[in-house]
Amino acid sequence: MKKVVAFVLALAMLFALAACGGSNGGEAAGGGSGAADTVKIGVFEPQSGDNGAGGKQEILGMQYANVVTPTVEIGGKTYNVELVYADNASSNDKAPTAAQTLISSGVSVVLGSYGSGVSIAAGDTFAAAGMPAIGVTCTNPQVTSGCDVYYRICFLDPFQGTVLANYAKNELGATKAYCLSKQGDDYSGGLVNYFVQAFGAADCVQETFPEGTSDYSTYITNAQNQGCDVFFSPVSTEAAAQIIAKADAQTLGMPILAGDTWDSNVILEAAKGTDLKICVTTFYQEGADANFDAGIKKWINEDATAKTNNGGNDEISAVSAMGYAAYYVALEAL
Repeated sequence: MKKVVAFVLALAMLFALAACGGSNGGEAAGGGSGAADTVKIGVFEPQSGDNGAGGKQEILGMQYANVVTPTVEIGGKTYNVELVYADNASSNDKAPTAAQTLISSGVSVVLGSYGSGVSIAAGDTFAAAGMPAIGVTCTNPQVTSGCDVYYRICFLDPFQGTVLANYAKNELGATKAYCLSKQGDDYSGGLVNYFVQAFGAADCVQETFPEGTSDYSTYITNAQNQGCDVFFSPVSTEAAAQIIAKADAQTLGMPILAGDTWDSNVILEAAKGTDLKICVTTFYQEGADANFDAGIKKWINEDATAKTNNGGNDEISAVSAMGYAAYYVALEAL
């Protein structure tokens, strides 16, 4: 299934790149820029802000793939592959500038971003330049539905939200759900919306928290007082760690459900030593591919910067596996 999806996406990407003609894509792949033997892949990811930790882990997969496969053959000629980075800082306002930085640097295709909001915000910039972009883990449907040059390799929030709602009802026996998202955040707001649709709006208590929130005790109390059976909050890892701390301190008393952003060693560390039950959706489970796991763990442990960017250990994040996969989709497209 993964191979079929990757092939179809690669074929679509190939047509998109061909349609770009003599634009950045063609120039970077061997035009008169003085870098005829190098093709550039843009890395449009947050390395700072709320999603900085997740962005760095997604980048790790691309970097490891680049170490394993540093070249690509295009039209019978071998090119070195260079990763070019632009930090979108987890900010919708800064995303277009980061996108333009990559376009101006002569990349042929862009990978990213961790965080649907910044991907949506950069869509018009990529479209205006005819720059193909591959969403790695940005699950909001608007990333691709509103932009003809944006593709993706991950599942969508209507699917993810429905799976979580069905799990809450059918496996956990929940009849009332507390749903907490961040104000103005396309990812958490969108995923909560799809969860509520599947679970039933009449049976959901919905709240949002503003930018800069650091104390989630009120939201924990509200969930308890409303008699909810599950606490659903698909927010950033930074907010998640703080929610976990308060949930433990206040004895939440119900399972916590979240989306793909919570599949992180940041969450594992935050939950260590607590009695909380946390259920998340994910793209990749460590142990699914022994060769991949062994290879990336060895690389992380041999590279101090990589280990720091992975949270200080070699636990494999699903977004790293997705970054790795996206790199190879880009190579096939090229």
